[in-house]
Amino acid sequence: MPGTTATTAADGATGGAPAKRSLGTGPGRLLVALYGIFTVAAASRSLYQLIAQFDRAPLAYSLSALSAVVYGFITLSLVRGGEGARRAAFACCALELLGVLGIGTWTLLDRSAFPDATVWSDYGMGYLFIPIFLPVTGLIWLRRARTA
Repeated sequence: MPGTTATTAADGATGGAPAKRSLGTGPGRLLVALYGIFTVAAASRSLYQLIAQFDRAPLAYSLSALSAVVYGFITLSLVRGGEGARRAAFACCALELLGVLGIGTWTLLDRSAFPDATVWSDYGMGYLFIPIFLPVTGLIWLRRARTA
């Protein structure tokens, strides 16, 4: 069956165990790649900023670090596959979307709270708005993966 990885007796599973659905196949591969890139980008940027410039904009840099953690968790969940990972990734994509909408709105309403941008500032404008489209696409893919 395409889109699943079967477990075998050599893996330590019983022969009658259900196959683990892979979330990183088909369109999921693009999501894995984008989330992986965003994990590295947000983590490296925020790590540098937290170490070298923390006093300049601690809230913005901490939120960028949080976004890197969320991106990393979603990436690992998509790669891991299975129903539990799908549900965890779905919850994190919903959290990510709330974060992008909340932080994006906050940065527009109170510029003084963000002397420097976060990944989610202005709805991800500094990243070509990919941060707002990524969780929506992820939620659609994960919902479709459940029903497929």
